[in-house]
Amino acid sequence: MGKDAARDSLGTRWRRSLHRVRLGLRRSAVDYFRGDASDWLALTVLMLTVPALAYTTVCIPVWCPPSALVLPILTGGLLLRPASLLVLYTSSAVALVVEAAVLGPYRDGPSRVTPGIVLVVSAVALSGLLIAQFRSRVGVPWRGGHTMLFDLRERIRVQSRLPRLPAGWHAEMALRPAGGQSFSGDFVVATRTLGGRVLEAVLTDVSGKGMDAASRSLLLSGAFGGLLGSLPPHAFLTAANGYLLRQNWDEGFATSIHLVLDLESGDYELLSAGHLPGVQLSAGTGRWEEMAAEGPLLGVYDGAEFHGVKGTLRSGDVLLLFTDGLVEAADRDITEGIDRLIGEADRFVATGFRGAAWRLIEAVAKDVNDDRALLVVCRD
Repeated sequence: MGKDAARDSLGTRWRRSLHRVRLGLRRSAVDYFRGDASDWLALTVLMLTVPALAYTTVCIPVWCPPSALVLPILTGGLLLRPASLLVLYTSSAVALVVEAAVLGPYRDGPSRVTPGIVLVVSAVALSGLLIAQFRSRVGVPWRGGHTMLFDLRERIRVQSRLPRLPAGWHAEMALRPAGGQSFSGDFVVATRTLGGRVLEAVLTDVSGKGMDAASRSLLLSGAFGGLLGSLPPHAFLTAANGYLLRQNWDEGFATSIHLVLDLESGDYELLSAGHLPGVQLSAGTGRWEEMAAEGPLLGVYDGAEFHGVKGTLRSGDVLLLFTDGLVEAADRDITEGIDRLIGEADRFVATGFRGAAWRLIEAVAKDVNDDRALLVVCRD
């Protein structure tokens, strides 16, 4: 029994040790991915690369010129911290001196260390140092920077997803950022309230466009998503206006249109904060009607009041909500842009509006250098 207990105790200790090693490796891998770990491994590899390149340059300078040292220098600018980068630069400078001494004066033949090569290597080294200092100051390592941007983009997309609607209803949203970028100043937040009976959707256009408005758009979409459904419908824009005023942004205004739709009766109300009117198609008459609510821009002054306009979506009716990038252009006014949008939307009356949001943007404002968003709500 004593030997068995000893073997069990030894096995337990081994398992615990193995578990600690596994956890340590896992934490190290996570830290390295995030950029929190030490850069000694990358520095060691690059420090070994420098003499290897110098030796190859001395042996076969035709295939490995002295300017090849820019490769570890450029890689170090992406991987290393500024202090480690200086160590790498010192070794690279020593390698250049050795190459110049072994190969001889640059006037004696090609593949020598010329003043131009020294200038090129120095310029790349300076660029790498500036990049490393910027990353160090911002606190975002290169290994995690692209991941963070991807995560921000996906969060905006997730927050813009429309909730599933009951049978007989269809809603879709299409978003096209300016310049083909991944970030937009336009966004939509939506939810179902009162036990799923009411659909609330807010389409917002933040001042600016593309990357210039992306950070404010992300912040506002998160805040608006938290407010939506937590407040009575008529209190939402008032709370959103107060939130923008508290940010004290230099360019902090935005426009919003808030849809409150009863999914049982089809009755709805639109509340606007300086936003363009919605347009509704009445299937009974085949006519489009502008639904214009009144209200000032968000983030301009305190105590703003927002007055809604009411309507009803019956069978076959369609409601379009959009941002100004879809209908405004330098060579035409907004009224003409809305008429053009309605004209294109008429093409979908016979076939239905499923999948129409993206195609309408393509037809009306494909090459416009502005953020474009379109929300389509229809009753089958």
